[in-house]
Amino acid sequence: MGISASQERYVNFYTDFAFKKLFGTEVNKELLISFLNSLFEGREVIKDLKYLNGEHLGHVAAERKAVFDVYCENELGEKFLIEMQKAEQDYFKDRSIYYSSFPIQEQAPRGKWNFELQRIYTIGILNFVFDKNSDDYMHHEVKLMDIRTKEVFFDKLTYLYLEMPKFRKTEAELVTLLDKWLYAIKNLSSLMERPVALQEAVFTRLFEQAEIAAFNKEELHDYRESQKDFWDINSVLETAERKGIEKGDRNRQISTAKSLKAMGVLTDAQIAEATGLSEDEVRGI
Repeated sequence: MGISASQERYVNFYTDFAFKKLFGTEVNKELLISFLNSLFEGREVIKDLKYLNGEHLGHVAAERKAVFDVYCENELGEKFLIEMQKAEQDYFKDRSIYYSSFPIQEQAPRGKWNFELQRIYTIGILNFVFDKNSDDYMHHEVKLMDIRTKEVFFDKLTYLYLEMPKFRKTEAELVTLLDKWLYAIKNLSSLMERPVALQEAVFTRLFEQAEIAAFNKEELHDYRESQKDFWDINSVLETAERKGIEKGDRNRQISTAKSLKAMGVLTDAQIAEATGLSEDEVRGI
């Protein structure tokens, strides 16, 4: 049995309000630093972050703008674009590449320049699955690569995607700090107590900031509105998925009926019984 909104102790991380409060505010910067460091597993160590303006316009007024969920840079000037994607959308990959072009272009100074770029990381926390070929491969790291040598061609542009529905580890299976962060992100709203496995100091901060009872009136209002938006999106997706399944089932029914009818063995009534179609529908095929 699920936990109702009135019973929740901690926020739903997938809401815009919670994501930006926990990962996008100066007061909670240590949470994002810990998460990013866990994601890089020692290959990159971030000591500090500076939040940047998340709204970017094209070079001319007529061009589209990009609004990043969280945009920041570390002490080395490397850029981090962190997005929470609640639902699959057409051209998801195209959008991701397009957004990464803004941190690239903004590095060009006025005047003479030798084209040297700082590293750029685009990180997507996805509440959907885009790679349906693998049921357990959920941590994608994408770079420009030479397809013959299989070597990285350019190591300053990295896309990291986390397919959260594929993360299924239980509390007893959590080993790395990244495991613990993914578990917290996915399960936060269903927890009533802080898990024993999440004892690092950074999770003390996480659960303090995520506790709904500690919100002031304005924060509570904003969270509830964000929660409603999340529910609305899920409802639309579930409806679309159900209709897609129903349409698929009907297409299969019609295809089967056509095959049976072509055999010339069964009556329309028998075909209707076998496929679930009405006799009138079978006659019209």
